[in-house]
Order: sequence, then structure tokens, then C-alpha cells
Amino acid sequence: MSYLDNVRVFVRVVELGTLSAAGRDQRVTPAVASNRIKELERQLGVRLFNRTTRKLTPTEHGRVFYDGAVKILEAVDEAESAVADLSRNPKGALRITAPLGMGRRLIASGIPEFHDRYPDIEVRLRLSDRNVDILAEGVDVAFRLGILEDSNLRMRGIMNCDRVLCGSPRYFEKREVPATPDELITGRHDCLLLRYPGSKEYYWTLQTPEGVRKFEVAGPYDSDDGDVLTEWALDGRGIINKPLFEVKHYIDEGTLMPILQDTPPLGAQLAAIYPHKRLQDPKVRLIIDFMADRCQRLIGKILAESPPARVQEPVE
Repeated sequence: MSYLDNVRVFVRVVELGTLSAAGRDQRVTPAVASNRIKELERQLGVRLFNRTTRKLTPTEHGRVFYDGAVKILEAVDEAESAVADLSRNPKGALRITAPLGMGRRLIASGIPEFHDRYPDIEVRLRLSDRNVDILAEGVDVAFRLGILEDSNLRMRGIMNCDRVLCGSPRYFEKREVPATPDELITGRHDCLLLRYPGSKEYYWTLQTPEGVRKFEVAGPYDSDDGDVLTEWALDGRGIINKPLFEVKHYIDEGTLMPILQDTPPLGAQLAAIYPHKRLQDPKVRLIIDFMADRCQRLIGKILAESPPARVQEPVE
């Protein structure tokens, strides 16, 4: 077994806490991950972990070795990136993540084309609407709709995206269409919310004549999958707050109708977020350039498309 591979598994076990999680991250079985840790301990002549039935915690030797191991792996990654940049033949694994809806529509469908251009780059895509911890989970690039809150990360803006409040005509047959945003918080309307462990989205931020305001909306149920919220809205279950490009098709065909257009939700910036240390990695620059161009083109096309003109029935 490669000593460097053993070190990589060790670092991920420390960061993720279990052999199974580290094995999945490194694409090896828990048994292989365990063998690599044992081999590393044999090579170093010390015990690196205290083992319990649920979790591995580093010993004092393990914590000291971890600090040095991280620096070694970063140096190796930087050296490989420099060589790849010089050879114009980037190689290696690239871990990217994106929200479910945007990821399915814009990111995932572009991965095959990206791989055709750069066949030696191995892309590992993870889609999730939860707020992925980029540093802890070893992510190289996260494509997000939102703002940058972590100063340990860098952000490259791609484009600003309008958001829209909408619901199905069936829902508004049962409930009056709200005339003001305040009607959303009176209990007369069901708002479908995106929530997950650690989520902060317990309110909607709207642009009003008085300025930007936060509305603590509520509803009978929520989900950690934004596409599920859209399906519920289509089924007449409530009102959603979504990026316009994700629901424009339904608005054009009339299965969803926009509301409160004079006080729309605050827009969101589509951006690529990545750790500082990844700035010089050519793989990171390539995937951001590729996806930025792709997202701008696809979203621009979606928003530019107009619904087909309805044929007027002849008057008898």
C-alpha cells in the first residue's frame, strides 16, 4: 500500500470520525481503510487512534501527526497542480457540490461534457440542499445560491438570480391571493419551507416599499429537498419561494402563478465557493470557468424563452 494513500485515509478519518465515512470519501471499503490505518501505525510505531464502538478519536500522537500530515498533503496537491498546469494536462479527483434543484438542472448535466474535455479529471459530485461544510467534507468547489459567510473561503460570483413567490391556481381557489406580504404571516396561508438540520431559513426576505424585510412565515410541512417543495406547490399545497429559473416553465404553462410581484423576494447570487488553498489548482479554475459559462447560458436561455402564443378560438 502507498504510504501517501495511508496518510490520506488517516487525515479523513480524523476529519470525518469513522472508518466508513473516510472509506466512502476515499472510495475504499471500511476494511481497506482499517488496514491502511493499521499499516500506518505499524510504520510509525505508535497508536494513532483511541477506538470505541462508534467513533475513532486521535491520540496525542495522532493529533500531532495530523497537523503535519495535512501540510504534507497540501504540499503534494500544490506540487501536482503546478505540474499539471505546466503540462496543460490536469489530473486527479475534483469534489464539487451543489443544491439539488440547481445541481440537477445546471451542474450534473454538464459533467459528461466537462469530462470529455478533461478526461484525466475525476469528478465527484454531491447534491444536497443542506449547507455543506466545505472544509470539513473536503469539497473543492461548491456552487451555491446565496451569500458567503465563511471568511476562510473564497467566492467567485457567476450571476444574480431573481426569486419568485408562487403557488398553484388550485391553491388560490381555496385561499385568496395575498395582496400584501403581511398576509403571509397571519396564518391564512401555507408557506412551504426548505429546512434541514442547522438550517437558518425560517423566514423569507422580501423587498418592500419600506425596504428589505424578513417575514417569519410558517406552514404545515417542510422538506430538505427544494424539488419536493415545488411538487407540493404544484399539488396545491401552498406557496413557495424559488429561483425564477427553476419554476419559470410552470409559470409559463400556468400550473404555478406568481404573487406579490411588487414586493418580490430578495434575489440570490449564484456563485462558486472554494477554500483559499484551492485557488492555484487548475482543476478548480477549469470547473468554475466551465460551469460559470454553462450556467449563464442555460439560465439566460430559460429566462429569455416566452410561452407559446395561445391560439384564439374563433368567435361563433
